[in-house]
Amino acid sequence: MTVDQLITTAVSDFEKAITHLKEEFSRLQVGRANPALIENIPVLMYGVSQPLKALASITTPDPRTLVIQPWDKGALAPIEKGIVGVGLGLNPVNDGVIVRISIPSLTEERRAELCKHVRKLSEEAKIAVRNFRQDAINKFKQMKADSEVTEDDLHGGEKKLQTKVDDANSKIDAAAQSKEQDVMTV
Repeated sequence: MTVDQLITTAVSDFEKAITHLKEEFSRLQVGRANPALIENIPVLMYGVSQPLKALASITTPDPRTLVIQPWDKGALAPIEKGIVGVGLGLNPVNDGVIVRISIPSLTEERRAELCKHVRKLSEEAKIAVRNFRQDAINKFKQMKADSEVTEDDLHGGEKKLQTKVDDANSKIDAAAQSKEQDVMTV
């Protein structure tokens, strides 16, 4: 494997970390109904834990309401129990046909908590990027020890890699800043 191939692999890993961060951001409750908020909640049905999206359709009839329509009416109670048990602070209402969830508007205190959580998630993504960078650097050094690359190739590869790390970190910062503005918008 060449230095450029290692850098390409590391960049691919950086993109995965950024994609994961954006998925986590989509799950945050920001006062608007979003199916991503609940679609992966585990629901114990038929003796097996399954994501909610495998048991029902989730729609948003208005900006503050989620409607969950299970394909099997027997899933209503387990879905309700799963939503309450996950600890998102949502109160599902089961009317015998569908489960309706009203998304409460956010208080200033909750907005501040969400901003802290956004910063925590972005820091975790940066840590993942640093770990991927360190793995690549260790592989560079191993290649140098095995005399597969020269000292100049090693330093050039590290500089290229650091440029890619800086790009990934700026994308993470931009996503976090955008999400914080989204959270603080009333």
